[in-house]
Amino acid sequence: MRLRNRSAYAFLAPYLLVFATFWIWPIINSFLISFQNTRVNPWVFSASVNWGRLFGDPAFYNALTNTLIILVIQVPVMISLATVMAVLLNSPLLKARGLFRFAFFAPVVVGEVAYAAVFRLMFNLDFGIINKLLGGVGIGPVSWFADSHSAMLLIIIAVTWRWAGYNAIIILSGLQSIPEDVYEAATLDRVGPIQQFIHITLPLLKPIILFCVVLSVIGTMQLFTEPYLITNRGGPGGATETLGLLLYRQGFQSTNFGYASAIAYTMAALAVAISLLNLWVGREQK
Repeated sequence: MRLRNRSAYAFLAPYLLVFATFWIWPIINSFLISFQNTRVNPWVFSASVNWGRLFGDPAFYNALTNTLIILVIQVPVMISLATVMAVLLNSPLLKARGLFRFAFFAPVVVGEVAYAAVFRLMFNLDFGIINKLLGGVGIGPVSWFADSHSAMLLIIIAVTWRWAGYNAIIILSGLQSIPEDVYEAATLDRVGPIQQFIHITLPLLKPIILFCVVLSVIGTMQLFTEPYLITNRGGPGGATETLGLLLYRQGFQSTNFGYASAIAYTMAALAVAISLLNLWVGREQK
């Protein structure tokens, strides 16, 4: 038995070595860097330089506020939309379900730069199709990139478009695991489709929906692509700057790696805290 265990660990050793080198050590090292002043050469230990600045930095609170606004608005809207999409995809009345499933999942595999460029064209003030459609119903052109509220709405729309289908496929897998006997029994008891959805489908989908919520929270806390590429690095005037974008700006533009590491660990702590809160709220009642 001991020889067998040694052989198993010998085969695992290369992977464990790579994992420790490229995952565990960078995580530990970045935490240590967050306590160092990286503005001087050589770096010196100074816990108050980065963590003290973090809690008094207006740019950090602005990025935190923007991230939480997106989190509070976009995640519930996206999960609700994904649930409805999953129910429709699971309907036996829907023809060509495979095609629709691919279409809903396709935004995830589209290149980030490509889809950001398309969104910038669609929401252009002068010739964008969105403003053309709004003009057709009597709404004046919206300056999506110059107005702070419109820019935030654009980010929410873009993130929802990109990830709603992905979550819908996950929820669809949960729907397909629900036994048909449950619905047949409810139908025999004259329970309508809406009541079945509220009292049968949603409770049984609760763990899957909660999983999607946790994934979405973690993804939103790291949001970078949309504000960087679509609203031109968090514009206008930092109105859409997120924590991920602030981290990038501090770490790779200002080369302030200590402060960037402090921001990164704050993001991770917030993501863990909010995810645990979701798990606590959605826990099964005994």
